[in-house]
Amino acid sequence: MVRFPDAPVFAGFNRPMRFEGDLYDVEVVQGEVPRQLDGTFYRVQLDPQYPAKAGDDMPFNWDGMVTSFRFEDGHVDFRSRYVRTPRFVAERAARRALFGSYRNPFTDDPSVAGMVRGLANTNVYFHGGRLLAAKEDSPPIELDPETLDTIGPFDWGGALTSVTATAHPKVDPVTGELVFFGYAATGEATPDVAYYEADATGKVVHEAWFQVPYPAMIHDFAVSEHFVVFPIIPLVMDLDRLRAGGAAFAWDPEREIYLGVLPRKGGGDEVVWHRASNRFASHIMNAFDDGRHVHVDTPVGRTSAFPFFPDLSGKPFDPLATSAYLSRWTVDTEGAPGIGERRLLEAPGEFPRMDDRFATRPYRFGAMALTDVPGDSRFGPPTGAYRIVAAVDPESGRVDAYSPGPRSTPQEPCFVPRAPDAPEGDGYLLVVVGRLDEVRSDLVVLDARDVAAGPLATVALPFRLRYGLHGNWVDRAVLDGRSRSGAAPGTGGGGR
Repeated sequence: MVRFPDAPVFAGFNRPMRFEGDLYDVEVVQGEVPRQLDGTFYRVQLDPQYPAKAGDDMPFNWDGMVTSFRFEDGHVDFRSRYVRTPRFVAERAARRALFGSYRNPFTDDPSVAGMVRGLANTNVYFHGGRLLAAKEDSPPIELDPETLDTIGPFDWGGALTSVTATAHPKVDPVTGELVFFGYAATGEATPDVAYYEADATGKVVHEAWFQVPYPAMIHDFAVSEHFVVFPIIPLVMDLDRLRAGGAAFAWDPEREIYLGVLPRKGGGDEVVWHRASNRFASHIMNAFDDGRHVHVDTPVGRTSAFPFFPDLSGKPFDPLATSAYLSRWTVDTEGAPGIGERRLLEAPGEFPRMDDRFATRPYRFGAMALTDVPGDSRFGPPTGAYRIVAAVDPESGRVDAYSPGPRSTPQEPCFVPRAPDAPEGDGYLLVVVGRLDEVRSDLVVLDARDVAAGPLATVALPFRLRYGLHGNWVDRAVLDGRSRSGAAPGTGGGGR
């Protein structure tokens, strides 16, 4: 019998959905879908198949459900499928949860000891002809881009020597290379990091290993033209705490942060560590360099944004202290170690995205989900929730904002260029919006050059989409050419 705990995390709009389905020609209730949109918007959401062994567990420990919105000639088709991870398959066969607390294998049922625990619930991206669903504690899972059927675990043809792979890889738009890494690369709470680069076909062409100052969550990292930067933020891991059945991560307000700077395709012995006082950051908007100075743009807050990870000082969770503001960290690779910081926006928010054609280089366009726009009376008093979508200029601080309305919650925006050669920021933002009172979701299409004007089109689903993390757009031409880029459907590589 399936029964989820009577807890807020499983109640209301975000109660488990556990539904896979297709909806052909989704209703467009407002405006018209731009016909230039020709491709698929993939995203992943957190949707538990069974109540966890730990009971009232955190969302990060829930199964990955990939959804797709396929755009063609002004029409939109929807599809959703669970990712059949080894963990999902084992629990479905048992008709119950077999895995315990988030990132803690010591709490698992003995029948699954040693099994890969990944949930493929954080991001879904396309590279080298393959669609990959990813979570940072395990190798990604390859999916069929058309059907979303699971093909199997993917390890770059055996070249992934780390037991983990980031859910936030970066693609260099000039070279087509995928830059990625694995932390806790030899097992939970280890200080080992493996850094890789794969060419445009998906073949790994570089690997380097090094150790971090202390084991911690490295959720995202930064890549510029000449450097990679690894932020070490004190959400710390501890093996003794795991063995005692405790939380995988805890916030340490006494520790400094570190930025590990490494030349692209450099060796592990070339990492230089730059330190700064305690603070929190999670996602990277972009990074660029001038050959000497590396600039990393990321929302920065005073403390951890995650209420489900304990504070080692015993302090209660403070939502106000978690407000993050897009800021620029600067490191001088030829000067004394240190981190400069300059705030770029006065509007707090997260889930930073950009025009990916300009990734790793200087840029002027970004997009975010915001909680507030100070001084803008259109949005009313702040509530602490993400309620605003904005296009931003990190250089001038300009914010062009849209609110989907009261009791409506936008998720991460995704930018799509109007044409392959369109100027930077000339295109569309795709945003899933939860309509809390109607208990359903919309996909809104915004003009990225005039976000405040509101949706060009509203694509209305007759059901709700649960809280999602990240996703990406893939042009039809890229999908159609995937077999010519090194992988035909069904050729996912090692780890089957």
